[in-house]
Amino acid sequence: MGIETTCVVAGGGPAGLMAGYLLARAGVEVVVLEKHADFLRDFRGDTIHPSTLDVMAELGLLTELLKRPHQEVRYAEGELGSTRVRFADFTHVPTRCKFVAFMPQWEFLNFIAEHARRLPAFRLMMNTEATGLMRDGERVVGVVGTGTSGAIDIRADLVIAADGRDSRLRDAAGLAVRDLGAPMDVLWFKLSSGADQHHLVLGHIEAGQAIIMLDRGDYWQCAMIIRKGTAEAVKRQGIDVFRARVAKLTGRDRVDEIASFDDVKLLTVTVNRLKEWCRPGLLFIGDAAHAMSPAGGVGINLAIQDAVAASNILADSLRRGTLALADLRRVQRRRQFPTWATQALQVAAQNRVIDPLLNAETTPQVPAVVKWMQRWPRLQRVPARLLGVGFRPEHVREPEQVDTTAET
Repeated sequence: MGIETTCVVAGGGPAGLMAGYLLARAGVEVVVLEKHADFLRDFRGDTIHPSTLDVMAELGLLTELLKRPHQEVRYAEGELGSTRVRFADFTHVPTRCKFVAFMPQWEFLNFIAEHARRLPAFRLMMNTEATGLMRDGERVVGVVGTGTSGAIDIRADLVIAADGRDSRLRDAAGLAVRDLGAPMDVLWFKLSSGADQHHLVLGHIEAGQAIIMLDRGDYWQCAMIIRKGTAEAVKRQGIDVFRARVAKLTGRDRVDEIASFDDVKLLTVTVNRLKEWCRPGLLFIGDAAHAMSPAGGVGINLAIQDAVAASNILADSLRRGTLALADLRRVQRRRQFPTWATQALQVAAQNRVIDPLLNAETTPQVPAVVKWMQRWPRLQRVPARLLGVGFRPEHVREPEQVDTTAET
């Protein structure tokens, strides 16, 4: 089976689906490939940050999006032992929405897909995975893959690889990845929403362990932070020991609903980035270009910002058939600094907070900077700005408004 299009996007996550939608909205013929049959998968990032909500407003979709099931978090709070502290205050961020929306990722992706399918230039192919690249000399001219009808070839002027942190197309392109390291992994699981359960936003920290709990309405999506590479050791201790740890961290008497380790999913935390995001005819965005730590839930925000920048910069040249490697490099230049700066903050947090925490034998004291935040609440606006808006937020521009000059 063969298909020809202007742009093929590998991966139907936040980066890929948003890039496909924005380019199709700008009149570019796009095919988006998603290897699964639907978007209904648990334990994916659920945070929609204020800067992403601004993007939705610019698209005229914000009011409709916020009708979907979600929770609005205006303050990021947590507990150090028995001490409750507030880390961030989102009520002053310079955006339309002064909160982080927690929405199941499948709700968000289904929402974008529904609107994208209304565009004549957009095509979404589910159950279809890009497994390799088609080349004409040094230039990438499409992808090869598998779908419901077997093998498939899709030729395109541009391939956007948004196929995640384990990107097959990145391997096919032979691009080098710089691994920045991470001291932790995460064990995901669910707990029912009990009437006795107090609300946690960021989580609870005890000696050598921490748990994050995200409110899903009728249940909690939970993440236990463990030292990297110790998941098998946790399993060897047995499910009873694990349940006891969870019960202590969540303040519950019992958590027998975790029947076995089949109910627990391992997320191997990776923080890395490509040195080069592009080759002639090929561009990487989102986790395929830069895997982020789950800390702060900023990965989705960075991925969507990548998609907006790619559409703003590339739509005109794709419509005119004049796409050049220089255009793709402009996308990398535009997004490289926010990626570097965000990862620098994450690595600093890993080295100075998470690593010592996982090694601690006693519950850590409240750091001085956090004490200052409680005494002078205005300081809570700084982490809120970094998490909720980030570095160099992108804004949707109509095709005729896209500046084609070089980035400064």
